[in-house]
Amino acid sequence: MDILAVDLVAVGVKTAQFILSFSILVVLHELGHFIPARLFKTRVEKFYLFFNPGFSLWKKKIGETEYGIGWIPFGGYVKIAGMIDESLDKEQMKLPPESWELRSKPAYQRLIVMLGGVFVNVVLAIVIFIGLSFFWGEDTLPAKNVIYGVHPSELASNMGIKEGDIIVSLDQKELDNFDALEGKLILTNPKTLQVKRGDSLISLSIPASLSSAIAKFKKTSPFVTPRIPVVIDSVGKSAVVLNGAFNKEDTLLKMNNESIQYQFEFLEVKKKFADSIVLVTAKRGDDTVFIKTLISGSGQIGLFVKLPYALFKTEHKNFSFLESIPEGGHRCYITLDNYITGIKQIFTGKVNPNDSLGSLISIGNTFPSTWDWEKFWTLTAIFSIILAFMNVLPIPALDGGHALFILFEMITGRKPSDKFMEYAQIVGMLIMFGLMFYALGLDFWRLFK
Repeated sequence: MDILAVDLVAVGVKTAQFILSFSILVVLHELGHFIPARLFKTRVEKFYLFFNPGFSLWKKKIGETEYGIGWIPFGGYVKIAGMIDESLDKEQMKLPPESWELRSKPAYQRLIVMLGGVFVNVVLAIVIFIGLSFFWGEDTLPAKNVIYGVHPSELASNMGIKEGDIIVSLDQKELDNFDALEGKLILTNPKTLQVKRGDSLISLSIPASLSSAIAKFKKTSPFVTPRIPVVIDSVGKSAVVLNGAFNKEDTLLKMNNESIQYQFEFLEVKKKFADSIVLVTAKRGDDTVFIKTLISGSGQIGLFVKLPYALFKTEHKNFSFLESIPEGGHRCYITLDNYITGIKQIFTGKVNPNDSLGSLISIGNTFPSTWDWEKFWTLTAIFSIILAFMNVLPIPALDGGHALFILFEMITGRKPSDKFMEYAQIVGMLIMFGLMFYALGLDFWRLFK
């Protein structure tokens, strides 16, 4: 029951972070449409967080606008008078244009209204990254500081990486952030990887197929795992100790007669002794202690161990407020560039979309199982950039599709007919819902698999 409770709490925390993050993103995105529409004296009939087919969880009409919260947490919308949107309100479009409708406004005003949400998402991401840089600075773990080396996956072993190798650089350029290794291998296509093996520095060739292989492989296992001693950070309430006691800073050495020098071994041995009582050997200062404890049926022992950033030498950089501004813009650019590069990898066939696409389940699972404001705002900024990019794509039903038709009108002087816009909206919605259900199906398939 304790394990079930912990799992449910973790899921609840992830869900709460996801809902809060996307509520912020959706509300501000829709405000990006709402504010310019009102400035141009256009009537906004509805402003909704989440979709509300059939009924709303809450709604209230203020002035000409109905504000509400829907029951399907897939996004949100503003219904602007005189615009063919998700509502497909054909009756209104049959009537002569009114001065307060969007279709009566000049093309440049309609373009600003359409791109307002994308603009707000980009600005929001930059502002969040500025705040992250100013309040938290930047911590990185240089790869050379992972002093116990790495535990290679099968994929890494096939490339030539051996147990205990210390990764140093890519294409002779020092890897100043160990956590960025997989991303750089996928996105920058380096040709060589340098490792320290004993007293020797060895250069390994990276096969051209590695980026796509990692994208597929990382769904189940990291490319390499840092070898980390098993040092206790805290003891959870679910720990069942029968004799002795676990203390913070204890270093675990054995479980029965099985060595657990590193954390990846700890995970494997715990599973081996699931649903049994074990004798744990630990180092406490200069002493050796023995603790008898119970491992649950699911292989849990109730201990929280220290992570790499707590054990290895990291590099921290603080930013003044003025320094945070360009740093925030740079982090926004890097995030967008990495995302676009990832999209290119899919379309060029280097990465299988079935291994990379995901729905709300995948997105929600990226949030940590404990509340962490720094990670929360980092993910919110990243998703804000992704939302901006996705919405600016020239697909009917998206902001970019509407903007494309307005640009066509501005260049040619010919406005697409309402009937054409109606059909384009339907096609765009079918494409978007098709992709959404496809991604959702992939997530369920992975869960069952």
